[in-house]
Amino acid sequence: MRNLLEIQKQLLPDLMETLKRRYTILHQIMLSDIIGRRTLAASLDMTERVLRAETDLLKSQGLIEIESVGMRVSDAGRGLLDLLEPIAKSLFGLDDLEEKIRTTYGLNKVIVVPGDCETSPFTKRELGRAGAKALLGELRSDDTVAVTGGSTLAEMADQLTPPLSLYYKNAWFVPARGGLGESMEIQANTIASTMAKRVGANYRLLHVPDLLAEDAFQSLALDSNIGEIVQIIRSSRIIVHGIGDAIEMTRRRKLDEATVSEIQEEGAVAESFGYYFNEDGEVVHTMLTMGLRLEDIIRTEIVVGIAGGKRKAKAIHAMLRFGQEDILVTDEAAAVEIGKEIDRHLQLTL
Repeated sequence: MRNLLEIQKQLLPDLMETLKRRYTILHQIMLSDIIGRRTLAASLDMTERVLRAETDLLKSQGLIEIESVGMRVSDAGRGLLDLLEPIAKSLFGLDDLEEKIRTTYGLNKVIVVPGDCETSPFTKRELGRAGAKALLGELRSDDTVAVTGGSTLAEMADQLTPPLSLYYKNAWFVPARGGLGESMEIQANTIASTMAKRVGANYRLLHVPDLLAEDAFQSLALDSNIGEIVQIIRSSRIIVHGIGDAIEMTRRRKLDEATVSEIQEEGAVAESFGYYFNEDGEVVHTMLTMGLRLEDIIRTEIVVGIAGGKRKAKAIHAMLRFGQEDILVTDEAAAVEIGKEIDRHLQLTL
């Protein structure tokens, strides 16, 4: 199939562009459940006239249904998307990008979804769906999974599909850290409980702030209930975490100006687990938090990083250089920039 695609790209480039366009339209309608033509046209940066012609064709082929409230993918359309999924990455040239990142950093798996989640909510949803699929591919019936917070992890939680049996009834989901004081929907506690409920597993919560003063940290460390949940968190076999831009995370944590300046001067570009990393993947600043420590992350069997968007590329690249990721789930916009970073570092070593 890959060879056939390569031949078609050379002999029938116009056909390939048409195939990519119609696949993208059908796929985004599927991700939306139901969507109006105007909203879809705006998200695809396509005129309504062009989109109407394409959706009329998809309807005539029985791939979508058009109702007064919007368009939805038919069962035949979902079947076709399932058939196309194995070749979609070749279609968009993403499989080569995945392999380039995987081999450069020695990862077990890299998953790249088309688009840029910063500009398209559909791409973010697909990023979450890919992350959910990656997690279920690794999850055992009695695993403990630690998860961080953030909007991407929240999307991933929503995309987890309930199993047909009680296979995960002995598994546990726990927050990797305390709360940031943000919207409840993107807190690690909420995400851990949502994931557990979606797959029929158990969960425990960590009711402490993410950022602690020394005296508060020492006091909480002596609490037996908190100590018990922290031990469970630190024994997790799987960690699923987002990757943040360092300066953006200082704002979300509402750090004082002196600390922000210090983090900037230290060259931090990425944040995860309360640690700030420079471009070389070195820890340059640490926040006092309950939950996972660096040594826990290093000895964890499977670490899954999920983040996307062009602006996150430097942060993701820094975490890859840190060297503890096993699986990376990202989008095309970030992956292209990471590929450029790989090429840049390669040029510097020649």
